[in-house]
Amino acid sequence: MDIDHLPSGPGVYLMRDSAANIIYIGKAKDLRKRVSQYFSKGAAARDAKIPNLTTLIRHIDYIASASEREALVTERELIYRYQPFFNVLWKDAKSYPYIKITREDFPRIFFTRKKIKDGALYYGPYPKVEPLKKLLHHLWRIGFINLRRCRWDFSAARPLAEKKITACLYYHTKQCPAPCAGKISPAAYRGLAARAADFFKGDFAKLLKEFRAGMASSSKVMKYEKAANYRDFISAIEHMAERVRISEFKTGLVERETLKTGAVTALMRDLGLPKPPAHIEAFDTSSSHGAHAVAASVCFVNGQNNPAHYRHYKMRFENPEGGSDDFAMIKEAVGRRLAYFIKSGEPPPDLLLIDGGKGQLAAAMGAMRELKLKVPVIALAKKQEEIYLPLPAPAKLPAGPPELCGGKQPGPPNDRRASGSASGGKAHPVKLERDHPGLLLLEAIRNEVHRFGIKYHRKLRDKEALRYDE
Repeated sequence: MDIDHLPSGPGVYLMRDSAANIIYIGKAKDLRKRVSQYFSKGAAARDAKIPNLTTLIRHIDYIASASEREALVTERELIYRYQPFFNVLWKDAKSYPYIKITREDFPRIFFTRKKIKDGALYYGPYPKVEPLKKLLHHLWRIGFINLRRCRWDFSAARPLAEKKITACLYYHTKQCPAPCAGKISPAAYRGLAARAADFFKGDFAKLLKEFRAGMASSSKVMKYEKAANYRDFISAIEHMAERVRISEFKTGLVERETLKTGAVTALMRDLGLPKPPAHIEAFDTSSSHGAHAVAASVCFVNGQNNPAHYRHYKMRFENPEGGSDDFAMIKEAVGRRLAYFIKSGEPPPDLLLIDGGKGQLAAAMGAMRELKLKVPVIALAKKQEEIYLPLPAPAKLPAGPPELCGGKQPGPPNDRRASGSASGGKAHPVKLERDHPGLLLLEAIRNEVHRFGIKYHRKLRDKEALRYDE
């Protein structure tokens, strides 16, 4: 089974049989690693049911997620909706827990595996339970969460019997604010419950800072067990803070999401890319005969635009000959964006898409050479929607601008598939079929960066025109 199209990131995998029916749905923190385990030599030894599943698998789709928690939510919703045969067959009564703050006069907080409509506050679900239990115990111990831990059913109208109060260990050890004994007012107790609720909604910054400082100071004095506890607390908070984007599933979601990831897979296959280009950033330029020269970049992740990583670039270079210089503009924009990845330590995109032809492609590659950074890059020319791929420089020639595909170089007729790669090159531009899902994705990204760049260019032009009118 070919799983090269699966990314090494969180998501949900959907295994299909020869009739394209979904027979199993699973989640993973690392999709490629998890799915590969089904086909490893020791899989049958770990679970005797796996061979029955793998013999039926003919295709594997995936839906990428922003986090492991989001993958969990997606998996559960899809299993509930599609009821795949092997999920039902292997169904485990155990489900992932939530943290619950009860709706009582004096609320309690605890883990539960059932989420019901009882007016209580629920947070989660959380796949990693043990670190959260440790964190909750610590927050109770330091008094950050100071809600009652007993299971007694009482309220302001129905006080707890004196006998039960005096028998309570938490009351005697002062591990409880003792609302049952009137040691705290109902309003003050509600304040404690509200603080706990705010924490589980995501107000983690102060505690994270405290825990990181504690881990560093404990390590410095060789109190490694204590440092490990702080590390676990940090891990638990980061797990709680993971993003969950999908809140509801509408008709056609699986089809839409797998179409996006299928387009990414098709690009890897037909352009010979080293891995699925889940993270694509595109670049375009705009100017009026050299005036108001700008460039723009947009970011798409798993076929979905990511506006938080859109960027504008007001050009810094000066053209001694006057007028516009698209090549220099592309080189500057690509260089500035890639310099950000080097400085921040964030992984660079899986693919750069340049709006233009072989000249713009050469400019982008020049920026990468100067930064000593290698990222797969292609250019998409508008007229024929041809895709230009880099070619390596001849081995016996001195270092200089690389050769590029295109032009009048001889080569076989255009084909749907590329026999070379974005790193190995081709002797002619690649022309994919018009309905190729990967080409449709590239066109959508190219059109988006063009729109974004034009908008910024017009804003600068109109601003200057307004200044002159005044």
